[in-house]
Amino acid sequence: MPSTDASSSPALRSAREGRLARKAFWVMTRRVTVMAAAVDASFIPLFLLLGSPLLAWINVATIALYAAAHALLLRHRNGAALVLIWTEVVGHSALGTWLIGWNSGFHYYLLMFIPAIVVGRGRRRVTPVLLLALFAFYIGMYELSRRHGAQAPLDASGLSIVHAFNVAVVFAMAAYTARYYYGSVLRAERRLEDQAATDPLTGLSNRRRLASLAAERIAQARQAGGPTAVVIADIDHFKRINDTHGHDAGDRVLVHVADLLARNSRAQDLLARWGGEEFLLVMPTSGLDDALAVAERMRDAVARQPAGHGADAIAASVSLGVAELRSGESLEAAIARADRALYASKDAGRNRVTAAD
Repeated sequence: MPSTDASSSPALRSAREGRLARKAFWVMTRRVTVMAAAVDASFIPLFLLLGSPLLAWINVATIALYAAAHALLLRHRNGAALVLIWTEVVGHSALGTWLIGWNSGFHYYLLMFIPAIVVGRGRRRVTPVLLLALFAFYIGMYELSRRHGAQAPLDASGLSIVHAFNVAVVFAMAAYTARYYYGSVLRAERRLEDQAATDPLTGLSNRRRLASLAAERIAQARQAGGPTAVVIADIDHFKRINDTHGHDAGDRVLVHVADLLARNSRAQDLLARWGGEEFLLVMPTSGLDDALAVAERMRDAVARQPAGHGADAIAASVSLGVAELRSGESLEAAIARADRALYASKDAGRNRVTAAD
């Protein structure tokens, strides 16, 4: 029975990717907020040593802004948090540049907003507007500093120390955020790949994933001169279970049977939900006799262990068909023979295992 994998549709994949990217962005923003507050805290003793208490007090205020922004991010009030972060960075950069000059390097912090604007959640139409506003503010700061100079200048050695400190901080934060975001994207891609390869109800591999893995394993078994067998299992009277107990109970039976089949297969075997109430087991390096023994173990486990559903215990059974791949035979052809054996089990009274011809 063919199955449709709705989780792999382009629209759903795109929506999931968008959610994961936004989640990674906000987690990164929380971490950067803590890092930025720590950087501002380190500025306090530096400016006190350089004889600029005004700048030290400015950093006390900016730490309070970062603390408020972090608290808002934890409450998922992301818009308000971004306003505070923008206020801190823009205000701090402008004040630092105005007081001790362009060569202090405070303007570098504005450049950190470029990737944040591009990968942030904002609408695409807003992104170029924000980038243009940031560019205009940056150039405006430069022109203001060039024309009026520093209002509270440091000596040359102090200015060099502040400049080197700011460059080091920007380098470190840029490297950290890039690395973190890249790692988050890789983890998100792995999760999406796992979701696309997994049946969402039972947690087993889906049809496409098993077909992909089986082709490689069968080729390896044939190269080594070993056999491969397939077992197809179908839950008996599954429609009756749904009609009698409801679809939630039917789902519970599917999960229960999938768990029993997985526990009674071997580590090297490939088990998947093949479609509806059907399951397929591919057994590389196993012949017909081994496959029949595993199939019988599965049948017995399902028959002896009913599925719990609330206060009810829902009895279930499975019918199974088994086939060993012939020389040069495709997996699809072997599955078709196992499927015919499965229907022979159904015709013979269900809850039994039948070998293909």
